Amino acid sequence: MLTLTLLFKILTLMALILLLETATEVCSAAVAQDGKVIAARESTNGFNHSEKLTVFISELMDDPALKNARLDAVCASSGPGSYTGLRIGISAAKGICYASDIPLIAVSTLDAMAHYAANREAFPLPEGRKILFCPMLDARRMEVYTALYDHTGKRLTEVSARIIDANSFSEEFQDHSILFMGNGAEKCREVITRPYALYDREILASARFMSVLAEERFQAGKFENVAYFEPFYLKDFVATIPRNKLF
Repeated sequence: MLTLTLLFKILTLMALILLLETATEVCSAAVAQDGKVIAARESTNGFNHSEKLTVFISELMDDPALKNARLDAVCASSGPGSYTGLRIGISAAKGICYASDIPLIAVSTLDAMAHYAANREAFPLPEGRKILFCPMLDARRMEVYTALYDHTGKRLTEVSARIIDANSFSEEFQDHSILFMGNGAEKCREVITRPYALYDREILASARFMSVLAEERFQAGKFENVAYFEPFYLKDFVATIPRNKLF
């Protein structure tokens, strides 16, 4: 239930939102105001989120431009992606929300990537063809977490774990060019070799891509239950037992 203070904030002002993205090997944090990123920190050096994330958050909030500012919400990636990475991001987000009595927002990593791609400067396409966006997150071997999005960034299919082969997206390629992105797309480049398959190595999961969607959710009052929210892992976590016992 919204408090009167928060409702007044939503109706009268844009929000200052902390953004956290930890679903992949990229660990990033950013602060957005009015849906625009004003500061960001990011590491692409592998899964060191437990070491990096809290440092990034402290650095952002200690920035002279933000030192006396009060956050209005925290937005964290809802997945899919790394079980451990998502747990770290959501735990940090919940801790800040509890301590500061502010709402929690969740944004899909795939949605954020597709929205960013759809709102960049348009690039030329072959005559008569439309564009689809296909963010992919690595799920090991030839499997990826993915979904398809139209030219506006609207999701067209359910998020799924999909095994990629040479026949993947055959139907969609009949009328569309497809732009593949994310850390799962590169391994598909040698498999999906159709003329209308496009690849962008620069678009990886990032907190910077969450700003507009987070602002939209704040304005609409679409908040998560801080106590009970869980990320969308897509796959159950499976603990492995080492083959060589130490004792």
